[in-house]
Amino acid sequence: MSAKRRANGPAVKRRPTKPRRTAGQRARSILKKLLLVGLVVGLLGAIALFVLYKAISIPAPNEAFKAQTTFVYYSGGKQELGTFYDDQNRVSIPLKEMPQQMQDAVVAAENQTFWTDQGIDPKGIVRAAFSNARGNDRQGASTITQQYVKILYLSSEQSYQRKIKEAVVSLKIQNELSKAEILEGYLNTIYFGRGAYGIQAAAQAFFDKDAAQLNLRESAVLATVLNNPSRYDPDGGKEARQALKERYTYVLKAMVDTEAITAEQAEKAVKRLPEFPEIAVQSQYGGQRGHMLALVKKELLASGEFSEEEIDGGGLRITTTFTPEAMKAAAEGVIEQRPEGFGDKELHVGAATVEVGTGALRGFYGGQDYLDSQINWAATGGMAGSTIKPLTIAAAIQDGFEITDSFEGNSPYEFPDGTEVRNEGTGSDGLGNDYGESVSLVEAAEESINTAFVDMSASMTDGPQQIYDMARDLGIPGNDPSRQYPGIPNRSTDFLPDDTLITLGKGRVSPINMANAYASIASGGERADVHVVEKVVDSNGEVRYSRKNSTRTAVDEDIAADTSYAMQQIVQNGTGQAALALGRPAAGKTGTATNDKDQVSSAWFAGYTPQLATAVMYVRGDGDNQLDGWLPSYFGAVYPAQTWTAIMERAMDGMDVEEFPPPAYVEGDAPSEGHEPYVPPATTSTPTPTPTTPTKKPSRTPTVQTQEPSPTETPTETPTETVTPTPTPTPTPTPTPTPTVPAPTTPTETVPPPSAPTTASPTVAPSRTTFASPTRRRLASWRP
Repeated sequence: MSAKRRANGPAVKRRPTKPRRTAGQRARSILKKLLLVGLVVGLLGAIALFVLYKAISIPAPNEAFKAQTTFVYYSGGKQELGTFYDDQNRVSIPLKEMPQQMQDAVVAAENQTFWTDQGIDPKGIVRAAFSNARGNDRQGASTITQQYVKILYLSSEQSYQRKIKEAVVSLKIQNELSKAEILEGYLNTIYFGRGAYGIQAAAQAFFDKDAAQLNLRESAVLATVLNNPSRYDPDGGKEARQALKERYTYVLKAMVDTEAITAEQAEKAVKRLPEFPEIAVQSQYGGQRGHMLALVKKELLASGEFSEEEIDGGGLRITTTFTPEAMKAAAEGVIEQRPEGFGDKELHVGAATVEVGTGALRGFYGGQDYLDSQINWAATGGMAGSTIKPLTIAAAIQDGFEITDSFEGNSPYEFPDGTEVRNEGTGSDGLGNDYGESVSLVEAAEESINTAFVDMSASMTDGPQQIYDMARDLGIPGNDPSRQYPGIPNRSTDFLPDDTLITLGKGRVSPINMANAYASIASGGERADVHVVEKVVDSNGEVRYSRKNSTRTAVDEDIAADTSYAMQQIVQNGTGQAALALGRPAAGKTGTATNDKDQVSSAWFAGYTPQLATAVMYVRGDGDNQLDGWLPSYFGAVYPAQTWTAIMERAMDGMDVEEFPPPAYVEGDAPSEGHEPYVPPATTSTPTPTPTTPTKKPSRTPTVQTQEPSPTETPTETPTETVTPTPTPTPTPTPTPTPTVPAPTTPTETVPPPSAPTTASPTVAPSRTTFASPTRRRLASWRP
C-alpha cells in the first residue's frame, strides 16, 4: 500500500498548541501573584513600622493626667460655687495587694489575650477600621497596654494618628515593662467613676473597703464600671442598675471562658449584685450645692463635649447661670412659708426661678440636703394639675378662640363616651360647683373651672394634641425626649398628646420646666431653652464652651399677651390673690392634682413678673402620696402661692417694677360653634346687704369680664356684688339704672390693694377647691 502524499501547493505552517492548564495550575498561579503582592505589602509595612518605631519615642508621663481641680462659679464667673474634687482621688498599691479575682475580672472583660499578646491587637484594629469606614459608631481596639499608654502618655483624642502612635508606644512599653508591671500601672490609673482613679480609690468609693478585701462579686462590678463609669454606676437609677447587671453577667461569663473561675462560682455570683453600702458623699456636696453640681455635670455630659473624667479632674473653669441671691431666695422662701413641723424628709417642696428671655435657671430649691437625698424635686416634679390650663388658653386662642368667648361652667361635663369631669366642691346636686352654662374664658381661668377647660379642649380642632404641642413649644418636654424640645429633665412622664384630659394636668412636670414655659409666655411668646451652664474654660485658658443667648418663637406675641392677661386676672380676682402681696404686676396659676387613689398628691403655684418666672410644687413621700388630711391645707392658693410670693419678694428685690403689655384681644374664627362672647345676665334685684355664702357662684360684675361689647348693647342693670379675698365679703349695693359695659382696654376691676396679706383667705380658695366624692362612670376630679 503506497504512502499518503500531501496535497499539492505550499506547505501549511502551524504554531505548536500549548496544552490547556488545569484548574489547579491556574489557582497556583494566582496564589503566587498574591504571595508576591503580600510580600511586597508586608515588606513595605515592615519598613513603615520600623521607621515609625524609630521615629516615635516614649513620651514623658502625661502631666495633664495629674488631675486638676475643676472649679464651678456662680453667674459672672467671680464667686466660687463649688468644685469637682480638689485632687485626683487615687492611692497607688502594688499588684500583690490587688485580689487575683480582680486582676482576672479586668483581663477577662477588657483584654483576654493580655498575657500573650504583644501589646496591640491587629485583628481588632482592622475590625475597628472597617467599622469606622462604614460610618458606624467610632470603635476602639485597645488592649490593656494601649489603654494604659493612652492614659499615662497620650490623650483621648479620637484620630487615626493618635491610634498609630498609641500602637507604636505600646510595642515599646511591651519591651520595657513586664506584663505584671503594665497591669499594675493600669489598675492604679484607670478611672472608675465617683472621682476614683485606681482600684484602691474605687474600692473605697463603691464598697467602703480596701482593694485587698474585694470579693468576686465586687471585683466583677468594678471590672464592669471601669468600662463606662457614668453608665454603670448603680447610683444612676433603675436604667443604670439594669445596664450594670447585664455587663456584670458578661464579665462573669468571660471569667469562666478564661478559666479564671468555675461555672458554679459564676452561677452563684450572677444571682445578685453585691451590696452597695451608703457612703458619705464629699463635703462639698452638702446642702443645695450638691444638687447644683449634679445639674451642671448632667448638662455638660449631655452636650457630648465633656467626659465625666474631664469634668471631675480636668482643671476646668465652669461658669453657671445660678446667682447667690436667687438660690438664697428659693431656700429662704420655702423654709419661711412651709407649715411648721413639716421637714424635708416627708414634705418635698420643689421651686425654680428662670430668667425671662434667656432661659437661665437662676435659682432653685431641690429639697433635702444632697448628702441625705440625691433627689432634686425641682427637677423631678409631680402631676401638674391646673398649671397646664394657661397653656390650654394659648392653644385655644391659636386655634381661633378669643378671650371673650364662653364655655360650659356647670358641673359635671360629660363626654360622648360617658367620661365625666366635674368642678371642685359639691354644688347643689353633689356633682361639683356650677358657674353657669356660659362663663368667659377669663372667668374660667380666674376660678379654674374644670368643665370650662375641658369644654375648651374638646371644642378645639384637636385639643389634646394642640395643648401638647403648645406645651412643648413653650418649654415643657413631652413624654419622649427630643433634641428639639429639651428641658430639665428632658421628658415629662405621662404627658401625652392623646390624653383627653391633658388640660387638667395628669402629666408629671418639673418646676424647672414649668417655670420656663411660663417665662416663654412672659417674654411675648419667645422661648429660650432652660440651662445651667454659661461657659467652660479648660486648664489652658481656652474657651471650650460658651452659651449663646437665643430664642425662637413659640407662640405669636399677641396670643402671649392675651394669655398673660388672663393669668394676671387670676392673681387680681381669682385663686392666685396671695401673689398680690408682691406689690408689682404678676401673673400666675394655682394647681392641684389627685392620684389614682383619689387623693390630692400635688399642689402648685406658678407665675411670673416681666423679669422672672417661678414655679413652686408641694408633694409628699415618693411624690404621689396623700396631701389632703395630712397637710394643713393642700390648696395651691395657700402654701404654694405664699411660698412663691416669699421667693419672688427676695429674688425681685432691687429690680425695677415693670408692666405687662396690654391684652391684644386677638380676633379669631373659632373652630366650633356655641362659644359666643360671654354676656353677663341682667338681674332685676339688688343683693341684700349681708348675703349668705351661695351654693353656686353669683354672676360677677361685667367689669371683670373682658368681653367686647356690641355697639347697641346696654345692660339694664349691673350686679353690684364685688368679690374680694377677705374672709367675709360685704357687698355694696350700687343701683345704676343704665350702666354700659366698659371698653376692653379700660377694665375697672375692684381688686385688693398690693399690700394685701400673703395668707390666702380660707373662705375664698378652699371653698372653690374642696374635693368632692366620685360620681358615676370614669370621673376626672382635678382641682384648681
